[in-house]
Amino acid sequence: MPTRPFPRNELKVALAERRRLIGLWCNFTSAATVEALADAGFDWLLLEMEHAPNELASLHGQLMALKGSTTQPIVRVPVLDITTIKRVLDLGAPSLMIPNVRNADEARAAVSYTRFAPDGLRGVATSTRAGGWTRMPDYLARANDEVGLVLQIESREALENLDAICRVPGVDAVFIGPSDLAAEMGYRGQGRHPEVLAAIRRAAEVAAAAQRSIGILYTDGNLEEFLEMGINLTAVGSDVHLLVRGADALAKRFGRG
Repeated sequence: MPTRPFPRNELKVALAERRRLIGLWCNFTSAATVEALADAGFDWLLLEMEHAPNELASLHGQLMALKGSTTQPIVRVPVLDITTIKRVLDLGAPSLMIPNVRNADEARAAVSYTRFAPDGLRGVATSTRAGGWTRMPDYLARANDEVGLVLQIESREALENLDAICRVPGVDAVFIGPSDLAAEMGYRGQGRHPEVLAAIRRAAEVAAAAQRSIGILYTDGNLEEFLEMGINLTAVGSDVHLLVRGADALAKRFGRG
């Protein structure tokens, strides 16, 4: 039977080196959309499951659409749940984003859900897409070391616990959710309120002190100030916003908008 080695997670390597990585959010559940974006030049694409009707079958197609591309996928699961995480990893997602992690205990749980025993609680299976359909003899030996894990910081509680979260072994990056953070701070819909920006700046400083990559999403593409803060995992837009803004501009140009 032909075999192949388990691939190195290049995104995980880049996060460890705190390289600047530019990405795009994918809210559509279409494999064709992901395939069209795969060669645009982004370092990573976020495949959305939390706020999009993305199920395992459509996610499978999206991951297949990125096969052979240098653009790396990150899958945002809906919630910190061991079963969901197990199934998404078995599908071959190399890196996960977990929403709304609030403290170090939740961070440690997230790590444990992505690791096989004795390092964690992930159920073992090799007859999966992640295991090359049984054709990766080194899968079980290497899988734990190659999972990329990004934890979202979306609350004041998480900000207070950020240093401890960053220092949990197995966490590759933290990622600010500015919309949820702004809402909890009393500034719903004001992701660039001065107090929100000040909190984000403090978070960047904490992550830098812990030598941890940190990310953020603003769909307007205006992220220069965050790059200056040292935020290196930046999503500069989304497929939905690109389509809507482009369509609106074209309709307006020809008198229909």
